[in-house]
Amino acid sequence: MANASGFFTPSVPRLRSKIQPSIGVSRSGFCFSGGISRRVVCSSAIEGKESLKKLAVEAARKALEMADFDPNDLDLILMCTSTPEDIFGSAPQIQRELGCRNSPLAYDITAACSGFVLGLISAASHIRGGGFRNVLVIGADGLSRFVDWTDRGTCILFGDAAGAVLVQACDAEEDGLLSFDLHSDGEGGRHLGAPINDNETDELLGSNGSALDFPPKKSSYSCIQMNGKEVFRFAVRCVPQSIESALEKAGLVSGNVDWLLLHQANQRIIDAVATRLDFPQEKVISNLANYGNTSAASIPLALDEAVRSGKVKPGHTIAAAGFGAGLTWGSAIIRWG
Repeated sequence: MANASGFFTPSVPRLRSKIQPSIGVSRSGFCFSGGISRRVVCSSAIEGKESLKKLAVEAARKALEMADFDPNDLDLILMCTSTPEDIFGSAPQIQRELGCRNSPLAYDITAACSGFVLGLISAASHIRGGGFRNVLVIGADGLSRFVDWTDRGTCILFGDAAGAVLVQACDAEEDGLLSFDLHSDGEGGRHLGAPINDNETDELLGSNGSALDFPPKKSSYSCIQMNGKEVFRFAVRCVPQSIESALEKAGLVSGNVDWLLLHQANQRIIDAVATRLDFPQEKVISNLANYGNTSAASIPLALDEAVRSGKVKPGHTIAAAGFGAGLTWGSAIIRWG
């Protein structure tokens, strides 16, 4: 049989939020198959102000435990985050904390709120084209650390979370990723970002680039800066186009899709995208009111709850899309179960 890629995963979606106290997710199970198939066996939540690395490791351990999988058999660890606690990335530290004796490759993917979708597609690509069989994908972000708490245009939006899935090779007929569509546009990056403070950097260097003082002062990143109107315009224009492109690649139309699952960024965006795609509200998965924007963790969190509540059932088709800073956006068409 041809090798495809599959997920067998428990995830740990909701972990911490400045918006609302910790939420526990007790149990769910799902499976989908086309490039990717996965099963989520169990989910849970952790309360407290742990480091992002600790939250990500806990999510990874629970995923591996619920899959009854030995971390020493991992071939690759992908840490999807835009808020690493080490400028060189967090994935190798997570590999160490998991006790992986065989030194599997581990690296970070920086794609903000699109990170989870890009992580899943990257895992599938490694399996399909690189011969990998077991890939751990972690989505984790601590955006509350990077907001200006005097700016209500951003501070009330973001929460912190981590989730993990184990992606495994499977036979082609079990594959559940029917198609995908990915994009980025650096021109739009000015509308949503957290750049290094230019003024601080300029003060550190002379005209020839040499340090003015020794030891030089530490540079720092600014808080999240967002032009909400432009981000809204971007999302409601590009996300429907991406989903329609993915549907066309899969040979489907919106009427063939049982559920629309978007990154939980803003309810107005979710509603606008659903309207443009002619999705009735009863087919739209949303838990934004409970958790806020948890960046790379938002899609697995919403999906977990939908499966656990009995909304999403085996055989259902899901159109999922992530979008955010970069600007990056992408979608995947998934057949559940």
